[in-house]
Amino acid sequence: MSRIAGCFQQLSEQGRKALIPYIVAGDPEPEVTVNMMHAMVDRGADIIELGVPFSDPMSEGSVIQLAHERALANGIRLRDVLAMVKTFREQDQKTPVLLMGYANPVEHMGYEAFADAAAGAGLDALLTVDIPPEEVDPVNEQLRRVDMDNIFLIAPTTADDRIDRIVGRASGFVYYVSVKGVTGSASLDIDDVSKNLERIRSKTSLPLAVGFGIKDAQSAAAVAAVADGVVVGSALIRLMNDTIEAGGDKQAAMAAALALLSEIRDGIDGVAS
Repeated sequence: MSRIAGCFQQLSEQGRKALIPYIVAGDPEPEVTVNMMHAMVDRGADIIELGVPFSDPMSEGSVIQLAHERALANGIRLRDVLAMVKTFREQDQKTPVLLMGYANPVEHMGYEAFADAAAGAGLDALLTVDIPPEEVDPVNEQLRRVDMDNIFLIAPTTADDRIDRIVGRASGFVYYVSVKGVTGSASLDIDDVSKNLERIRSKTSLPLAVGFGIKDAQSAAAVAAVADGVVVGSALIRLMNDTIEAGGDKQAAMAAALALLSEIRDGIDGVAS
């Protein structure tokens, strides 16, 4: 059983929901990332989603786009992100780590080489925003060879036949995009989320995590009431950047984001399974 499957199974047995925070590797500074990963686990993160900096992050809103720009300016590339995961694994062998990114860096490295490097670093899963299910078999072959999961996005507008293709190739969990738009969007309709999750559940037994539009304990609790996991990213990144722009240092930036993460954990845990 993969770390991700084991994590969701344990949470289900406990009647709890997964908290999955997202940060961009190398933002605001390279040395922050691994420390932040450990601190997020201490604050209740169950799975960590680590963004791979990319020059054209098309599915991201302005907050995460700027984080990608800062990380690239700091010189962070895919191999650096894998090195961060490997360093994280020196102290934490339990917490699943997911890379979220775009196809180009993985294709440039080569699927086989990426799979070997990722497995060697202790990575658990990959989510590539721009590889459609119709084209994913070559990368899936390499990921399965090293027992890594492949996570897919499903949007509110995804048709039933396409959902069938996606869940037939997905493993670990399915990431449902709760709003029409980019990351950081504010219009979260829980009734619509619930309806679409029911539609997806009719086609797969994989856990369903929900992201986009989650910014505080209240919105996280509302999502946790209908989903198996809650993904939060833009709100954490915005807090870190705002703290630094206001004159705070990296420790203050981390503290601000971690305080919000703790509030979100409490909100999720207030929801009965």
